[in-house]
Amino acid sequence: MALLEVEHLRIYYYTLRGIVRAVDDVSFTLDRGEVLGVAGESGCGKSTLGYGLMRLVPPPGRIVGGRIVVDGVDIVGLPEPILRKRFRWKRISMIFQSAMNALNPVYTVGDQIAEAIVYHEGVSRREALQRAEKLLRMVGLDPSIARRYPHELSGGQKQRVVIAMALALNPDIVIADEPTTALDVVVQAQILNLLKRLKREYNMSMIFISHDLSVIAELADKIAIMYAGEIVELGPAENVYTRPAHPYTQLLLKAIPRLHAPRGKLAYIPGSPPDLRKPPRGCRFAPRCPFAQPRCREEEPPYVSLGEKHVVKCWLYKSKA
Repeated sequence: MALLEVEHLRIYYYTLRGIVRAVDDVSFTLDRGEVLGVAGESGCGKSTLGYGLMRLVPPPGRIVGGRIVVDGVDIVGLPEPILRKRFRWKRISMIFQSAMNALNPVYTVGDQIAEAIVYHEGVSRREALQRAEKLLRMVGLDPSIARRYPHELSGGQKQRVVIAMALALNPDIVIADEPTTALDVVVQAQILNLLKRLKREYNMSMIFISHDLSVIAELADKIAIMYAGEIVELGPAENVYTRPAHPYTQLLLKAIPRLHAPRGKLAYIPGSPPDLRKPPRGCRFAPRCPFAQPRCREEEPPYVSLGEKHVVKCWLYKSKA
């Protein structure tokens, strides 16, 4: 049994202007010690998926269908007190996108990390603070930072603190939502190296969310490409990078700037993702796809197996299964 099984997950936002189908029939699995990279443009549902797995989707959003099975237990229907005490942060935790917004400015770093430890494990505040200092040391920070406030830290230090908070209860699964956004390339490399070390040393299972495929390549064992609320391609990282199947994946990879590429106009994908209140008929990428056929605009494509646990949602392929 996989550590995490997501089956036909649907997360919608009920707004005054209509229903936004932010995550629409998404399925995947995550094994113990595995890293799944989730990539795609902004507005394609990546962060909503991450928040949905924690059952932290803010109003007016809600999970309207599907299952999220953590080690055999479907957490979608769990009462909030049980979810909060037994699963959220203890079995599955999250590294939030903006470290500054994830930290409370009026509490010291140590107090914020210790709070989760005291709540879930019932230890004394003194013991929780000692564990907080050990966690800070684990992510490469001096334990004295536990006595500082968030505004006294650099961006890279705050991001390491948020990582320490996510690891406070030794969770089975960590969701990293754009953990290197707004960091300069040097600090970004430090954070990625830290996550790689933690994965290696603690056999962490991770869902790494990013719009940057080159960043995901540093960590992921397999990759899910999201477009307009759907996973359009899913497979081992090597397959997706060397043999991308979906036209959207191919165009995303072409758009990655390369240091030694000939000078000229940067590649890009014309257009933008559709309005998810009224997604187009058929394939949602068809209006932007250079290979679109009449069928693509009328019928929704099925998932096609390309072998080696590599699947694509596209009419251009026939199953090899």
